[in-house]
Amino acid sequence: METRIVIAGAGGQGSLFLGNVLARAGMVEGKQVTCFPSYGAEMRGGTANCTVILSDNMIGSPVVLNPDILIAMNRASLERFQPDLKNKGLLFFDSSLINSIAFRDNIIPFGIPATKMADSMGNARAANMIMLGGMIAATALLNETTIDKLFSFSTASADNKAAEINKNSILEGINYLESKKSRYF
Repeated sequence: METRIVIAGAGGQGSLFLGNVLARAGMVEGKQVTCFPSYGAEMRGGTANCTVILSDNMIGSPVVLNPDILIAMNRASLERFQPDLKNKGLLFFDSSLINSIAFRDNIIPFGIPATKMADSMGNARAANMIMLGGMIAATALLNETTIDKLFSFSTASADNKAAEINKNSILEGINYLESKKSRYF
């Protein structure tokens, strides 16, 4: 089984970090992974995207032309990458920042108000991890226990605090989407 994922947003929204966490989680689970970041020279505020492939077999190329999953953190990224999403592909979008958009009728959209949720948790930068949690809930691509393993390696107290915020944010995303199961599933 191979899953091709594109994660896209503006610089500073954590798209590349989300891709890195996803790839590391895949490695923890013994999968073959690639993580291929791309970002503009502007850094914060410019465009940033990342492709991740998780596979049970060797991966021939890190290039993703028609992803199985798209995680869009902002409208510009959604407009740029939605046309490439495969038929019956899964679209996860931050519904706090993206509204009144026309979706293709042959994809499955999941709106998650990640930025609003992260703000209410006291850390607006955690929206990316909330999106990851939503994707995990909808796809079961990764085990929830992998998240504990992934964020238990830090030794410095500042790292422990960041790891705890990230882990809690992922769990919030999982809980949010699981609470919407009747709507989505």
